Amino acid sequence: MSSFVEITEALRTAGNFRSIPTPGGKETGIIDLSSNDYLGLGCDPTLQELFFADAAHRRIPMTSSAARLLAGNQEEYLGLESFLEELYLRPTLLFNSGYHANTGLISSLAQVGKTLIVADKLVHASIIDGIVLSKADFTRFRHNDLEHLERILTKNAPEYEQVIIAVESVYSMDGDSADITAIAKIKKRFANALLYVDEAHAFGVEGSRGLGIARDSEEYPAIDVVVGTFGKACASMGAFAAVSPEIKDYLINRARSFIFSTALPPMSVAWTRYMIETFLPMDDRRNHLRELGAKLQTILQPLSPDFPVTAGHIQPFVIGDAAKAVELSRRLMEDGFKVLPIRTPTVPPGTERLRISLSAALSTTDIERFGEAINRIITSR
Repeated sequence: MSSFVEITEALRTAGNFRSIPTPGGKETGIIDLSSNDYLGLGCDPTLQELFFADAAHRRIPMTSSAARLLAGNQEEYLGLESFLEELYLRPTLLFNSGYHANTGLISSLAQVGKTLIVADKLVHASIIDGIVLSKADFTRFRHNDLEHLERILTKNAPEYEQVIIAVESVYSMDGDSADITAIAKIKKRFANALLYVDEAHAFGVEGSRGLGIARDSEEYPAIDVVVGTFGKACASMGAFAAVSPEIKDYLINRARSFIFSTALPPMSVAWTRYMIETFLPMDDRRNHLRELGAKLQTILQPLSPDFPVTAGHIQPFVIGDAAKAVELSRRLMEDGFKVLPIRTPTVPPGTERLRISLSAALSTTDIERFGEAINRIITSR
């Protein structure tokens, strides 16, 4: 037991100790710049009122009470999968979360001794955990360095039956985007390659109708797996994978996170469909979010000369020291802004930061006030 105490004390000393944050949001007078509610749908109470105004919605079960393969009620699941299939032009399969999707997909698609996984250096921890669970060979290419990716594939792809290229479309900590079309073109040059794109931070925000970057790509047919999550811009919970009919059948029989998890509540699934139908036409919110991102970048970039700030809905303010990141977060909270520190192992040592996450529910005035606060704190050091 003492070793647990020693470990947590070491984390405290290094500035890497975590605790569950206190509530934040408009109701407390705090402006939340850490939430992934990118479109501001999660903080809109009128949507919930409209959803439950339909008597049919109020009768949907609150629990599935079983794994999907055993659940008696499939209506909501099949309805959402069919709806997503119309949007993505290929079969889809629901998972309980983005973590369940990535760990289940990667670990089942890769085959020990036959598959090489080639992942971007900055892919999410859930993809890394899927790689570890797969026990397949893997390597990583420098972040968004497509020349490096191509060299790895040229050297190693002939030695394996299958190569899985794993990337994100929008990276959760740096906020920058991958060139999905260029990666798909590289993938097509290797007959045994499968391209896996995680759209967790793009779904609802990027691309036509918010369907992500991959869906808009001219090389969309060459993208084998598209993963989207419902717990961010979609203001719900769960995830989906858009795949070929053959891969969907395979996953139903081999993806352990699908087979052995109690299914999402049918009520949650119905809400997810309602939220997708709601955000599809919301180009005004997506445009407003882009305007906020451009505004914030002009504020942050002069304060961050050594690290680029992307003009998107996720913007890193790299400090490079865990204790200083915690202190800056604390002082911003005192000024009414919740921006939580991101530390190792979530990001590499030396790149500790504040991760600023924007929402379309924010105003330009909110961004200007935040800019004044962070400028005042930084220049007073």
